[in-house]
Amino acid sequence: MTATTARPPAPIPVLDIGGTHVTAALVEPSTSVPLPSTVVRRSLSSDAAADDILDAIALAAAALPAGHSLSWGVAMPGPFDYATGVGDFTGIGKFESLSGVDVGAGLRERLAGRAERLRFLNDADAFAIGEYHAGAAAGHRRVIGLTLGTGVGSSFLSAGRPVHAGPEVPPSGHVHHLTVHGRPLEDTVSRRGIRAHYARLRAAADDQPLLDVHDIAARARTGDAAAAEAFRYAFDALGQALAPWIDRFEAAAVVVGGSMARSWHLIHPALTTGLASAARSDVSVLPAQQPDEAPLIGAAHWAQDTPDAP
Repeated sequence: MTATTARPPAPIPVLDIGGTHVTAALVEPSTSVPLPSTVVRRSLSSDAAADDILDAIALAAAALPAGHSLSWGVAMPGPFDYATGVGDFTGIGKFESLSGVDVGAGLRERLAGRAERLRFLNDADAFAIGEYHAGAAAGHRRVIGLTLGTGVGSSFLSAGRPVHAGPEVPPSGHVHHLTVHGRPLEDTVSRRGIRAHYARLRAAADDQPLLDVHDIAARARTGDAAAAEAFRYAFDALGQALAPWIDRFEAAAVVVGGSMARSWHLIHPALTTGLASAARSDVSVLPAQQPDEAPLIGAAHWAQDTPDAP
């Protein structure tokens, strides 16, 4: 009698959807590593019509090699009904056309035969889960993940699962609901907040056009005191706002990713100073080890570990 060899599990298809891009990839389930030859990144316009957005996402997904699992992990920014796959983007300035749209049904229709289940999760949760399984959050039972880009994404992770409710976390488990210095956190800690603060600091010096964050970071590296102060002020404020929730959640580490995290030399000292001023100087503040791959890894784990969804 001939022994049969078990077939290895099929790669897991994943999507990471942002306001300007969509990334599709296949993730090897045994190693949690995205297969480099399969990674597809395409531009995406978040202000396009719903059908155009869904077509663009499906085009990236359809470019993946065949032979993958039919259960997809999909990292998506909020607000979004992750259980049903329906958008809820009214009044936030991106993906407005997807408000009330069944994104899951639209993608399954466009990927006929290649997608039976789509398991959606918040993009910051996907980042944190990815870092928990294959990055800086590994070994920490309770960790807070932050993604710093246009705004502040966040995830409160306990044993690898996001926590969205209860007294231990901010409303919905997202720090952007917090206030600092009497204003919403994202008035200070965001692309628009840092740009506006730098412009105010430079107003007496010159009448330059409004610079973007990466330009402000470059100026800080060359000794521009106003640029350095704009970063210091923003991330000191983030530390102050975050500190009480580190205590409540009993987090052992804060892991930081996102496009702004490339300016780690500016962010880290300000963030730790803000935490220390609120008596939380002992928590580990770490840069992401998998800044690009973590959302893909997290989405793959979500597809594997989450009960069937639409």
